[in-house]
Amino acid sequence: MGTPVDPVPETVRAALAAGADRPGYPATYGTPELREAYAAWARRRLHAEVDPAAVLPTIGSKELVAWLPTLLGLGPGDVVTFPALAYPTYEVGARLAGATPAATDSLVSLGPGEVRLLWVNSPGNPTGRVLPTEHLRKIVSWARERGVIVASDECYIELGWEAEPISMLHPDVCDGSAEGILVVHSLSKRSNLAGYRAGTVAGDPALVRELLEVRRHAGLMVPWPVQTAMVAALGDDEHVEWQRARYAARRAQLRPALERAGWRVSHSEAGLYLWVTHPGYGDCWEQLGRLADLGILVAPGEFYGAEGQHHLRTALTATDERVGAAVDRLGSPSWP
Repeated sequence: MGTPVDPVPETVRAALAAGADRPGYPATYGTPELREAYAAWARRRLHAEVDPAAVLPTIGSKELVAWLPTLLGLGPGDVVTFPALAYPTYEVGARLAGATPAATDSLVSLGPGEVRLLWVNSPGNPTGRVLPTEHLRKIVSWARERGVIVASDECYIELGWEAEPISMLHPDVCDGSAEGILVVHSLSKRSNLAGYRAGTVAGDPALVRELLEVRRHAGLMVPWPVQTAMVAALGDDEHVEWQRARYAARRAQLRPALERAGWRVSHSEAGLYLWVTHPGYGDCWEQLGRLADLGILVAPGEFYGAEGQHHLRTALTATDERVGAAVDRLGSPSWP
């Protein structure tokens, strides 16, 4: 699973405790300090200018992904597109709204006026693929010509290894305008805050205002202490670099061990996963079984779309000891 196993940074835990004595209801809009901290982080880490007024805290990124089509008023007759290999919640969100899900990497086949929302995920889950700047520019141009909203899930954006991920709000992508764009970020991966449920959505001010109005009435509020912790996490780059180093060290062990055992790694330029296949075995279920026989548990690629039926997703989110054990087992005489 892609769930963090490393400690929550001490500065973040201290901020959570310091914000605990808040008996009133939290603001759906988030505190001004949180919105300013996000804008400063985006400027510093993403090289993107974000209006603090166009930032909302979310109850983790999964909540926002699942409910975005509904929050935007989509329904029957509307199409929501997402990558052919993708996090399953994009499709779930479309179905919750009664819209039509469309898994595709090509928009050519989609008729005019059909698509209302287009999901982009770079770095991608499960593949770790990083989309180049020019490709992202084409997506923005295509969407703006047709009045389609672009939602960019960027929860792995600070975890680039062999390629440098770029935000949809970077001026080289959007020409300095957030029109028609929403970006989704998470503190789960870069700050080990999966247990806090701490995410954000930002971008087009008009779209963010629309989301705020609906979220306010739906009671979608991030607790005050979590908002305080988010400010601390967004303002501290040091713990992010420490966490990157942990993941880089695990990746440096696991990838060559898989390759020595005959596995082929595709994409995987960024993020927390290695997208692998073994040419000597059958579909993802047979491949999964081979690793399970060694006590190594991974995710079948078919979970993420039909195109993943011959691949597996292996995660870097295991302790150093567990990664080391997997490396030893891959090199044992009992493999393959």
